Amino acid sequence: MSEVITEQDKEYEAREQAAAPGDDQPMGDRVNNRSLRPRSDAFVEFMSSGWDDNEPTIERLESAAYIPARLQALSEAFPGERLVIPAGQPKVRNNDCDYAFRPDSAFSYYTGLGQDYEAGAVLVLDPDADGTHTPMLFVAPRADHYTQDFFKDPHYGEYWVGPRAGLKELEAMTGIETHDIAQLADMLGKDVGAEAGAVRLRVIRETDPQVTAAVNELREGHGFPDEADNTVRDDKLHEFASEARMAKDDFEVREIRCAVDATKHGFDNILRKLPDALGKPRSERILEGAFNSVSREEGNEVGYDTIIASGAHAPILHWIRNTGTVNAGELLLIDAGVEVDSLYTADITRTFPTNGRFTDFQKKLYQAVLDSQQAGFEAAKPGATYSDIHHACMRVIAERLHDWGILPVDVEESLSPEGQQHRRWLACGVAHHLGLDVHDCAQARYESYQGAKITPGMVFTIEPGLYFREDDLMIPPEYRGIGIRIEDDVLMTEDGPEWISAGIPKQIDDVEAWMAQMAADGAKDAR
Repeated sequence: MSEVITEQDKEYEAREQAAAPGDDQPMGDRVNNRSLRPRSDAFVEFMSSGWDDNEPTIERLESAAYIPARLQALSEAFPGERLVIPAGQPKVRNNDCDYAFRPDSAFSYYTGLGQDYEAGAVLVLDPDADGTHTPMLFVAPRADHYTQDFFKDPHYGEYWVGPRAGLKELEAMTGIETHDIAQLADMLGKDVGAEAGAVRLRVIRETDPQVTAAVNELREGHGFPDEADNTVRDDKLHEFASEARMAKDDFEVREIRCAVDATKHGFDNILRKLPDALGKPRSERILEGAFNSVSREEGNEVGYDTIIASGAHAPILHWIRNTGTVNAGELLLIDAGVEVDSLYTADITRTFPTNGRFTDFQKKLYQAVLDSQQAGFEAAKPGATYSDIHHACMRVIAERLHDWGILPVDVEESLSPEGQQHRRWLACGVAHHLGLDVHDCAQARYESYQGAKITPGMVFTIEPGLYFREDDLMIPPEYRGIGIRIEDDVLMTEDGPEWISAGIPKQIDDVEAWMAQMAADGAKDAR
């Protein structure tokens, strides 16, 4: 971070504060490092000239061709109402350092914007007299060298953050009418009221507390003080925006395929580095770094925290500390996905024998999970439900546990709602929607998600597993400390399900061959 403070800075700041304290001065003894910069007229004049033009290149986003249809469906669902969809604000990691900004998924879906173009932006669908809406994007204008914010504003100033898209750039990229964020308040308040012909507001309320507060203030002041009712109405907007993403269009499917391809490259990189990582302290993190570097090289970021779980960590469903040592002879569970620049993510899990070859015992357990996943895939026909996938996967797991003498009851009793003993070793679900979020469409109603038919265009995962914790006294010792999950991404087509991630090996012989090839490549790279 370029926040080096010299004694000259401190002396200058003390003089400035004593001479003309202002709103942007440090309070008391606290120091805001980003305010420690010259404010003299000479400095301002000098900084305001002598810069070459750096107009960013503007290209229409591929996603822009799909946005009108998405916005039209949203408009038709809420005629006559003003809809407010914020991108969100940067979130503080610690002190004056933020996490990298990632826009809200609903905002990204309805604007086509990915990456980190638009912190603080807001999409508004303004109702027209004919019952349709005019979509408008409100963003901060460029703080380029023609403005003093260029060097004064550490959030938007291009001296600080580099060239960024402003009004004309984002309008050209998205095809959405774009305005200065300073005009947002007037737009939100226009014609709001409870009388006939007036406008009501809905907002995706969790994304940006400041925008939600402004909407609530308008509602309270114009005849809509019932907070519970307002919350229900807002939730309906969020619910619709979530359910709209269930069936993917062609653009979304292509982006998920790209994410899967990049994820395969990330796994390749892990396997190249695995032999040298064995036995090293915190080698789980060595492998995490191998995957995450690819996610930044080929995509925007990881789609979720990478799980690198070796040995006894593998049965821990959400092991993201990745502080363990990867030892030879263990099984290594890796759950990882690259999020591409459009923000669509993959979600893949593979389980590897760390020394490159499965033992006979490991093969037995691994094949059970693989057979369970295949049963779920075969159950996933157009018109099937997630419950059908779930029950198909669970039957295989229950049968194998019974065959191994682990299940304390018969298979049918365990599979009954009153039983479920097999769930001790597979407590989580085995399928979920995938897209802009790794657990996509999460605000949808049960009857639209788990209880609904799977239709062409839906993308989802199938991910059964077996999780034998090392402290589980209900199983023989040789099972303890072993976790296996196999997870793939599936597209439902008119002809049935398609493994999107078919190019990432998972059959036992294929996994061993893949590991051998990557280990050889890694050794060659090291020479």
